[in-house]
Amino acid sequence: MKISNETKIGVLTAVAITLLVLGFNFLKGKSFFGKSHTMYAKFSNIQGLLPSNPVTINGMQVGNVYTITVDKDMTDIKVNMNMTKEVNIPRNSVAFIRPNPLGTTSVEIKLGDAKEYFKKGELIPTEESSGLLEEAMGKIDPVLYSVKKALHSLDSLIGTINSVLDPESKNNLRATMANLNQTTANLTVSSASLETLLNTQTGALAKTLNNVSSFTGNLAANNEKLNAVMTNMGKATDNIAKLDLEKTLTTLNGTITEMKNTLSKLNNTNGTAGMLLNDPKLYNNLSATANKINILLDDLKTNPKRYISFSVFGKKNKSTGLMVPLPDTLNAPYLEVKKEN
Repeated sequence: MKISNETKIGVLTAVAITLLVLGFNFLKGKSFFGKSHTMYAKFSNIQGLLPSNPVTINGMQVGNVYTITVDKDMTDIKVNMNMTKEVNIPRNSVAFIRPNPLGTTSVEIKLGDAKEYFKKGELIPTEESSGLLEEAMGKIDPVLYSVKKALHSLDSLIGTINSVLDPESKNNLRATMANLNQTTANLTVSSASLETLLNTQTGALAKTLNNVSSFTGNLAANNEKLNAVMTNMGKATDNIAKLDLEKTLTTLNGTITEMKNTLSKLNNTNGTAGMLLNDPKLYNNLSATANKINILLDDLKTNPKRYISFSVFGKKNKSTGLMVPLPDTLNAPYLEVKKEN
């Protein structure tokens, strides 16, 4: 059976739409080739988390973020996690978000030591994680404190040394201290520059993170529109699948076959209609009859007394009738046919 081009196009369109839907769900973190289950977590700040971002335990990926939903008050952000590995999560475990400005933000589950485990589809408790800026400042402050403490100890040491060293040695020590003060000043300037970079309001890093958050927020806001588009495409695919194209094509082929049979009969001289269309005898007879009628009318117009006499004293015209048409009818179409015959 020969497949029509319309059927091929319909099949290719359905396959393309199916692959598009499957690929979209795969990019969102939905697995199609393995067992998986769903766990949930609620956060007040997801710090740029996106669908399909990894879910890790002890540094190993055990799932992906599938969907992110938020209420109108923007206080509870629900994260739907698609767990692709079978793991036991104790009930005193907590989930928190680990931001990564140079990589991908992820959800990390810190395991507890309870003997009971969460069931599939349950809500995991969460804790707020400190942002990148707070972690950086927490590491910088102890360093600055240690530097200040070291300088104080160094001042005490220098005072002790000054009491025992000669003037030349003191001069050398003064030069060394000057260099050390310059180094300390440079370190202070570097710390100030780093603090400016990490400032939550004006820092370049903060602005970059704000831009990233704005971009990811726009994607999350348009998630419903993308879902609506995919739903409409799915409905259109269903409607196309429901059309009985094979029955329609069969009926059309039957109609075309009947038309071919009818035209074949018309072209065949065995039937009445075929003889009317193809046999030139009927045309020649009609042309001859028209020619004779035309001659009769011309003769009636030329010699009316041969047919009707109204004169009381006259006599009927007994002259010979016309044998050829008058000159005004010489170019009539039937004469050309007569010449061809």
